[in-house]
Amino acid sequence: MARLHEHEGKALLAEAGFTIPRGSVAASPAEAREVAEALGGPCVVKIQAWTTGRKAIGGVAIVDSPEAAAAEAERMLGMSVGAFPVEKVLIEELVEIDRELFISLYIDDAARAPRILLSLSGGSGIEERGAGVHRLTCDVRSGVDEAELDAALAESDLEQAIRPKVAEAVRAVFDVAKKHEARSVEINPLAIGRRSALRADEFEVVAADCRMTIDDYAVFRHPDLGIEIARELDHPPTKLERIAYEIEQADHRGTFYFAQLNWVDRHSEPISDWVDRHSEPISDSQEETTTAAALATDASARRADLPLVGFHGAGGGGSMMSMDAITSEGFTIANFTDTSGNPSAAKVYRAARIILSQPGLVGYFGSGSGVASQEQFWSAYGLAKAFWELNLDIPAVIRLGGNSEDRAVEILESVNDLVPATIEGYKKDDPPRMIADRFARLVAGSVREPWKPRRPRVPDYVGADFAFRFEITGGRVWIDTRDWDSTKATVLAHAAELLKDDNGRPALAVSQDEIAGKDSELIACEVECRRAGAPVVFVELDIRGLD
Repeated sequence: MARLHEHEGKALLAEAGFTIPRGSVAASPAEAREVAEALGGPCVVKIQAWTTGRKAIGGVAIVDSPEAAAAEAERMLGMSVGAFPVEKVLIEELVEIDRELFISLYIDDAARAPRILLSLSGGSGIEERGAGVHRLTCDVRSGVDEAELDAALAESDLEQAIRPKVAEAVRAVFDVAKKHEARSVEINPLAIGRRSALRADEFEVVAADCRMTIDDYAVFRHPDLGIEIARELDHPPTKLERIAYEIEQADHRGTFYFAQLNWVDRHSEPISDWVDRHSEPISDSQEETTTAAALATDASARRADLPLVGFHGAGGGGSMMSMDAITSEGFTIANFTDTSGNPSAAKVYRAARIILSQPGLVGYFGSGSGVASQEQFWSAYGLAKAFWELNLDIPAVIRLGGNSEDRAVEILESVNDLVPATIEGYKKDDPPRMIADRFARLVAGSVREPWKPRRPRVPDYVGADFAFRFEITGGRVWIDTRDWDSTKATVLAHAAELLKDDNGRPALAVSQDEIAGKDSELIACEVECRRAGAPVVFVELDIRGLD
């Protein structure tokens, strides 16, 4: 479920007739001061983050001057929630609350219908007061059951003058959810109180807070909401997540899921302390039967530095198991990535490029289910291309279990001759815990400085007039023609009958429309030609926002 920030949800409530506190968001202390000056009275400053318990972590503050609002904004904008920085704060007029209520609409999957929860006692700790919550039936066409709503209000001790306003608020919550196809709308508290804009004896029903989620599958019908990624995240989408989501939406050959788990750069210093605790020499014949208990004990001693690892999984369950294995070795995971469902080589390549756009990594760890019914050599080709282009200099350990795993491991490990890093491939019978231990030893034995993102290298014939070029979906292919007579046999042997020789020049053997979708085959041709000592084919793939 795609989430909206508090201020975004409140704007939708206001459109439906709700009363909300006056205010605005700010991305800097100066903006916060301007908002507070315009409000002209006591204010509340709140971080805009997708988390509960904001007050407990210092994310809510009451201020009595523009200067204090600016100071609190500066402090809050320096906070991180989880591993992600706070980017905006909401400054609102202070509401003098006389009483707190609670309203929440959710989708009851069992009943296949929306329901509304109404409590006449809201605020924090509502979860512990479930017995006093009214559960109101809703019809998807007509809204809340009016008889149930009237009965709930009749049982209450609310003043008669306030009850119609509460009923209007309940109906408006349903209307907002239906209009915007929300999976949930929560107002806690729905405050009965006075705003600074009112006379001292005037009371209103005010939405003092709001949490709202939109159905992922309905997001495309609501571009006005500005939701960039139609899935549930615990933070606003990062730049790399936006780039990855665009790739996912453009290429449906297999899945590609990317989420950053640690965005704050805390890992730019040398990792010598962690390495000192992993200083055992690396041995290819080393006994790999370390017990789980010993690994857990060793891992607990390593956690102090928590060096960052780029994670690349394949399949949800196997990826979770593999993430457990690598974190048990004392690493922290920078991202979660899943390419499965028989992904194209191009999709895996782009995934690797995005993973390696994160600074501070000490290695690249890939492992998934190990029994995937997909041709793993396509993934190997995508990884081999990305590792060569970025001249990888941190260890990479990849478990490519599944169909054609022997061929996949051979392709992957052939890159060792072309980059400074050690790259090792493993198969389905190699347990994640064993390869995670091997990965830790490789990091300890070779990494002194964390990864620094860089521009990919390209051959000198890319862009040259003498090169043969043709377009494919999402990019273009370049072939060096300077020594075509001696390299054409190698190229044509690996070109999957897509290319031919035409009077001493490379040419297409199929139509432009057909070859446009053959990016995986052409990536394979590029990698195989490079392995054969004839690096004369290069597939230039676009990654909008990254290149």
